[in-house]
Amino acid sequence: MAEIKDRENALIMETTKGPVVIEMYPDLAPGHVARIKELAREGAYDGVVFHRVIDGFMAQTGDVKFGNSSKPTFAPSRAGMGGSDKPDLKAEFSNANHGRGTCSMARAQNPNSANSQFFICFDDASFLNRQYTVWGQVIEGMENVDKIKRGEPVQDPDKIVSLKVAADVK
Repeated sequence: MAEIKDRENALIMETTKGPVVIEMYPDLAPGHVARIKELAREGAYDGVVFHRVIDGFMAQTGDVKFGNSSKPTFAPSRAGMGGSDKPDLKAEFSNANHGRGTCSMARAQNPNSANSQFFICFDDASFLNRQYTVWGQVIEGMENVDKIKRGEPVQDPDKIVSLKVAADVK
């Protein structure tokens, strides 16, 4: 496994395509990192599908309301329209580049509407810079992200099996 410098600010994501390790940037996006960690520690992301996956662009997941395949609220046709029961987050835009492996928050038109959904860039998406909150970077397992099934919406989507803060994994 990749060398994790700060286990409190790293995620271990098990997907249906294999493991992915994400280094989080609390200095860049403290509110967003805190939210991701809070939801991960609640197990909210476990079972959530990758509902929007665009080849050459990004894989989006994190709809804990309608996108969790293990919950009665799972609604494939509505996946991507929900968030968590927590309040939306204030934007934490930065000069960080949306490059390959960048983890950034999805949002609606309102810049302060990010909640639980996030995406991982497959390739350079610098046109998103300073418009979306970058909160992390894949440091291992990008080849597994590359294998996630494409679609808008995705038919029989891949999912997050579990998402844990590295400090919580023995």
